[in-house]
Amino acid sequence: MTETFGAEFLVRWLAAVAGAVDREADRLTELDSAIGDADHGANLRRGFAAVTEILAKEPPATPGAALATAGRQLISTVGGASGPLYGTLLRRTGKTLGDDGLISRAQLAEALSSGVSAVSRLGGAQVGDKTMLDALVPAVEGLRVSFAAARAAAEEGALATVPLRARKGRASYLGERSVGHQDPGATSSALLFAALDETARGEGPAGSGAEGVA
Repeated sequence: MTETFGAEFLVRWLAAVAGAVDREADRLTELDSAIGDADHGANLRRGFAAVTEILAKEPPATPGAALATAGRQLISTVGGASGPLYGTLLRRTGKTLGDDGLISRAQLAEALSSGVSAVSRLGGAQVGDKTMLDALVPAVEGLRVSFAAARAAAEEGALATVPLRARKGRASYLGERSVGHQDPGATSSALLFAALDETARGEGPAGSGAEGVA
């Protein structure tokens, strides 16, 4: 039997992301101060707080609607590169999910793959360029196996950015000086999948895990 979950699970996931970003905002900003504009944590904190607020005011009917709404809110709320990139990720994922009231983990993985491809096209980056894609791409592949595998892959991908030289974004201007620093975008991407795993295990805000999801 394929185990499924609905919009409420996605809403709790995004609330868990907002909580994780709030807790880790200072660390994200510290990482960004080394190789970026020192605003990554503050921008994401503001953006995901706005996402939580709009989803509470306008409860989505479907998983796709939850992510599409979140994506639009991030694009309209967050400045810099992170708003358009994360907004594109979630909006495209939501659009790919369509109007299904219940989805499976496999469907979410497939939809996120579309979202990640959209992020790659928007930023012109690939795995190995020291960006959020270094966490997102392996995480989506891990999600095809399990929520825990997605989390582990994302965290490993973020750590793997430390020895890389940045080839895209503000950090690329530093050249060799970008080596030795963990990418803030990959780090925040890992937070998304940690929150997803916690939500699936019933550790997210306000409620138990997904409806029978594994």
